[in-house]
Amino acid sequence: MLIRVRNWLWDRIVSRLNRERPLPDLPPCDYERLSYEIRPCDVLLVEGRSRVGEVIKYITLSPWTHAALYIGRLHDIDDPVVRERVREYYNADADEQLIVEALLGEGTIVAPLSRYREDHVRICRPREIARRDAQAVINYCARQLGQAYDVRQLLDLARFLFPYGLLPRHWRSSLFQHNAGAPTRTVCSSLIARAFASVRFPVLPLLRDDHNGGIRLHRRNFKLFVPADFDYSPYFDVIKYPLLDFDDLAVYRRMPWSADAGPDTGEDVPVPEPDAERDPEMTARPAHDREPGARTAP
Repeated sequence: MLIRVRNWLWDRIVSRLNRERPLPDLPPCDYERLSYEIRPCDVLLVEGRSRVGEVIKYITLSPWTHAALYIGRLHDIDDPVVRERVREYYNADADEQLIVEALLGEGTIVAPLSRYREDHVRICRPREIARRDAQAVINYCARQLGQAYDVRQLLDLARFLFPYGLLPRHWRSSLFQHNAGAPTRTVCSSLIARAFASVRFPVLPLLRDDHNGGIRLHRRNFKLFVPADFDYSPYFDVIKYPLLDFDDLAVYRRMPWSADAGPDTGEDVPVPEPDAERDPEMTARPAHDREPGARTAP
């Protein structure tokens, strides 16, 4: 009876934490282009809209609240054993694009990339990673499918931000303690950090002088990784696909700014007319008469 009550209470808490804000009217990202350009082993960062996402934003001081590993379509997975394991957890169509992620209330799962179609996302691509290692990273994450989500790690991260001496001893962080059974639980960022560490690909290693004029790389505690670390890492290329792209509009001055004040500006911001001296192309023909990127004759 006590176990049933505890499980019921936990389900209510998880449901409340996972409740999301409404979707924006227009997503800031071009999902169609992103889904075309994304590659297996890319890390997808997501700005979450849930209550637990707001907690992660506060803890990490970053808008990125979630990280997922893109594993591609089923035929992109080289190892047939791993391919079947993925199929066991998600019966995907042959052409469906898939990610592996760790979610509160669900654990480590396979999900379609399209679940983040309307969200603010970006790609973090491991620079120059070998295909063999990329497949090893995917295989590592696939082997963790079914693991539970480590809620205590989030609490530890929150406590870790406070001055150590100000907290009662029983409130202090256990991030650096070894706990039996800990490897069977994970959160999104630590799962992916461990996967890249399995092929010795750096995310944010600690750099130390080896006292011989060289530098040694040391691994950080995996529980200290947060989604923003992949954005900050010098070993990952950040790739963005905005809904309105400079490449499509030729130059940013042609973006369709409204002359009216937006709901968050508080004041009117004048939109300058094109300056013929600085940009004669802008006045040679009306913008709506020119194709994006077209040049006028001198």
